[in-house]
Amino acid sequence: MKDQFANPFHSRAADLRRLKPALIADVQLYETADGGKKMAALPGWGCPCVTTKDEPISGYDGWPILDEPLEPGEMRASVPFVFLTPEGADLMRKAGRFYLWEGRFVGEAILAAE
Repeated sequence: MKDQFANPFHSRAADLRRLKPALIADVQLYETADGGKKMAALPGWGCPCVTTKDEPISGYDGWPILDEPLEPGEMRASVPFVFLTPEGADLMRKAGRFYLWEGRFVGEAILAAE
């Protein structure tokens, strides 16, 4: 029980695991020193996903389905993603590479062979 209270996204993580992923991607979180997240991405965490680093930033809500925390600087292969809209998933799939935004670029994802 203690672990579920340590992760504020615990119930969302359980809900996400029940959904069919829109795509699978290899994810790299940037190192904190390189502008990445200061803390791990916990199961249930999500962020806007964008296809370019050009401004203005316009993204689509996406959630990597994580079974365990993804640490800054870590790369993880074959991470399923759920998107709020089918349009967002389609655009990320078409781009092949997309970026994770949390007030700044904190990582990127490359579409994995499905």
